Amino acid sequence: MGNRDASGSEDCPFCQIAQSQTDTEILLSDEELLCFRDIKPGATHHYLVVTRTHIESCKSLQGGDIPLVERMVEMGRIILEKNKVSNLDDVRFGFHMPPFSSVPHLHLHALAPASTMSFKSQLHYGPQSHWFITVDKVLSQLKTHGKVR
Repeated sequence: MGNRDASGSEDCPFCQIAQSQTDTEILLSDEELLCFRDIKPGATHHYLVVTRTHIESCKSLQGGDIPLVERMVEMGRIILEKNKVSNLDDVRFGFHMPPFSSVPHLHLHALAPASTMSFKSQLHYGPQSHWFITVDKVLSQLKTHGKVR
């Protein structure tokens, strides 16, 4: 299944966070995922949901990973709700497409409110972005093709 490493990568910042090697504040976690604030927020609320296992990117996902992506979205929704985001219709959930990932480790962006994101943030996370793919598109491609294209 793509590029995966349960032990992580020594030089991967998200693996370091997952292994408690940094002072990053973990907002939510379970045995498979963890969530923390994005250090360069693109919206008032901008969180990252990261896999504990090192998975290179959304391009490494396969059809069997649909439940994983759904759990990532669920954790994103939970953190938004915990932070009093009341309109869950005004959110963006998605991934950066390689080679436009700043960190080569699968991470879901959960942003809200999407309607007030700046022009620059819209370029990075908006519907017209060439390097950001929404969760809906990822799930659709996984269901249809068994991979993200």
